[in-house]
Amino acid sequence: MANNRPGQKIKMTSIDELLCVPDSSGTTEIAIRDIYPFENHPFKVLDDEKMDELVDSIKENGILTPVIVRKDRDDLYEMISGHRRLHAAKIAGLETLPAIIKEMNDDQAIIYMVDSNLQREELLPSEKAFSYRMKYDAMKRQEYRSDLTSAQNGRKLETADILGKQVGESRNQVKRYLRLTELIQELLDLVDEKRIPIIVGVEMSFFTNKIQGWIHEYCLDVRIPKWNELAELRSGVPQKDITKENLYEYLNGKKNVPDAPEKIVFTKRKLNQYFPKYMSTPERERIIISLLEKWKEQQDNKN
Repeated sequence: MANNRPGQKIKMTSIDELLCVPDSSGTTEIAIRDIYPFENHPFKVLDDEKMDELVDSIKENGILTPVIVRKDRDDLYEMISGHRRLHAAKIAGLETLPAIIKEMNDDQAIIYMVDSNLQREELLPSEKAFSYRMKYDAMKRQEYRSDLTSAQNGRKLETADILGKQVGESRNQVKRYLRLTELIQELLDLVDEKRIPIIVGVEMSFFTNKIQGWIHEYCLDVRIPKWNELAELRSGVPQKDITKENLYEYLNGKKNVPDAPEKIVFTKRKLNQYFPKYMSTPERERIIISLLEKWKEQQDNKN
């Protein structure tokens, strides 16, 4: 083993190799050409300064932590955890990787992939959004326990509650990230760049892709709309009636958003004071309409 000379710079293990350290028993060397990325992998692999550091670490020390893969029917391997190490190993000129082969179904692989990558120090909103979406959908399919109740209010926990507890987010914040997956890529990029706040991006996500495209143009041409402006527009104008022109007018304050139509609501308890409980809703509606017609006829006769 080589001795360190005085003043020699000691290279520490890359943070990427310290984030997820599985049990290395059962490690085998796999040809890099036989490994392919996880389908729809939501985490970005960037050629940045951290990648350069990882490449240098691999050149000097090799791969210290085995990657996790699963074997497919063609005797190839799908990467579960270790995409950055795979990319760095290719740059470093390695031909094989130390790997642990796991037997997993699709949903188990998704959950393992997401959990191993969520340990990264910095994640973009888009990375959180799509990783949460993938894990959320996998948990739904696996029918995670939904009979757990909150000690505070006794309500049943939703999948978003369970996922939130696992990733350290509130249920509402998890749902906000899930909504971001409905954004067009151009708007999502602005969220990643911190030009659009997450809460504004969430409100944008409720519009159709066509309207989102106009909103993106407005962001570039004029400014980033405020949350309340988008909320008022969405609640006050049917999306089928929104054009690019009136969208700009509304956001520029030149055209007021019409007030939402006022609704009259009759609760079931209130109606039960006047109708038998066994009477169906359509029957009640017919009687109410009939009485209103008679009332209107009486008013017309008075006039």
